Amino acid sequence: METTELNREVVELVWGKQASCSGISASPFRRWTQGFVFSETEHGALEQFEGGPCAVIAPVQAFLLKNILFNTESLTWRNISEEEQRVALCSALAEILELSCTGKTHFCLATWAHVKATDENTGIPDHNTEPESSQTTHTQQQPSALAAEELGFERFHSMVHKKTLKTVAELKQTILFLYDTWKNKFGVLLFLYSVILTKGIENIKNEIEDTSEPFIDPVYGHGSQSLINMLVTGHAVSNVWDGDRECSGMMLHGIHEQATVGFLTLMESLRYCKVGSFLKSPKYPIWILGSETHLSVFFTKEMSLVAPELPAEQAKRVFHSFDPEDNGFIPDTLLEDVMKALDLVSEPEYVNLMKSKLDPEGLGIVLLAPFLLEFFPDQDTGIPDSFPVYHYNGLKQSNHNEKVGYLEGTAVVLGFEDPMVRTDDTPIKRCLQTKWPYIELLWTTARSPSLN
Repeated sequence: METTELNREVVELVWGKQASCSGISASPFRRWTQGFVFSETEHGALEQFEGGPCAVIAPVQAFLLKNILFNTESLTWRNISEEEQRVALCSALAEILELSCTGKTHFCLATWAHVKATDENTGIPDHNTEPESSQTTHTQQQPSALAAEELGFERFHSMVHKKTLKTVAELKQTILFLYDTWKNKFGVLLFLYSVILTKGIENIKNEIEDTSEPFIDPVYGHGSQSLINMLVTGHAVSNVWDGDRECSGMMLHGIHEQATVGFLTLMESLRYCKVGSFLKSPKYPIWILGSETHLSVFFTKEMSLVAPELPAEQAKRVFHSFDPEDNGFIPDTLLEDVMKALDLVSEPEYVNLMKSKLDPEGLGIVLLAPFLLEFFPDQDTGIPDSFPVYHYNGLKQSNHNEKVGYLEGTAVVLGFEDPMVRTDDTPIKRCLQTKWPYIELLWTTARSPSLN
């Protein structure tokens, strides 16, 4: 059965242009064919069966945690009921779709066409079937278990159709109605296609830096940064810095407003990129963590970690804007500009005095730490001395006893001084240090959480 023109555009965006002509290798598609399935041992955690779909599962998990942590009684958040699972997951999916609907007046869901299991002409869509109410049990016909196992790349796409919804209320109601679809073998892909159709293919192409790069690598199955950013912020931009930057006459798009949940990456500790404050300082204390090949989630209930920006934090951000290579220092010739940007006294005589004080050896540079200690000494961050933190990794093999759950630990975020006691240098610590340079972590297990 031929893929429709609409589906072809989606397939090319997700899998690359060659996919709509010749299909892709079976392995990446097979690894992405899973639903949103909850762990049996950690009721609020989603399981990831194989490598690849973390690019969708981890952002959904982050929004899911936001709903569970801050909309559920604190004593029960790790032991939610099946109905609470249903409501929290569907709320997370709806929230991500709402983020993608900027400037548009309707939403789109990619769902199964209503088919008869014995009908050879499967794939004929029924666009007019609507849920009777939000309380309706989902009885939408789906391929039988055997048929689902046999569905290949082309056949799957021939069976998907688009449902258009005009209001947020209708969207939320229909997502609840389709709960079994999201749990189904193809739920993750159907949700990804829903986000793409809601946002609009042209809007996505206008935001992606390289339109030849597909959302999913057709060989290895990894999700792109544009895909991650689209799910986290609603914008499919390719970069993680704040705002737009011009490079050789080309405008490179970044993040333009504070995200609901955050993003940190080990790649920043290796100096491959620089994550901006809009992703580092989200509205809720939940961060997606990126390694070279995988996404996991770090979170806490401690809202002081995402309190409004303090003057010292603003100063650090402004200082970094004059230090684009992240050297930890600026030329002393830029000190006046930094002080003006922070509304500090910037008379030439005073600036020269500060140069002498901050650079006593006359090296011609100003380091970040002495600068902060000079102008923002002993500033109370409001963060407790220690607080519980958790890490989620959806892959069974990356968890203790191969059971997907939240690994609990205790964190201490110190000031600008060097800590007296250091914990082990681990990938998760190096990742978190891109936001909290002097964070210390103690986990309840002998083995630190895995980012991979």
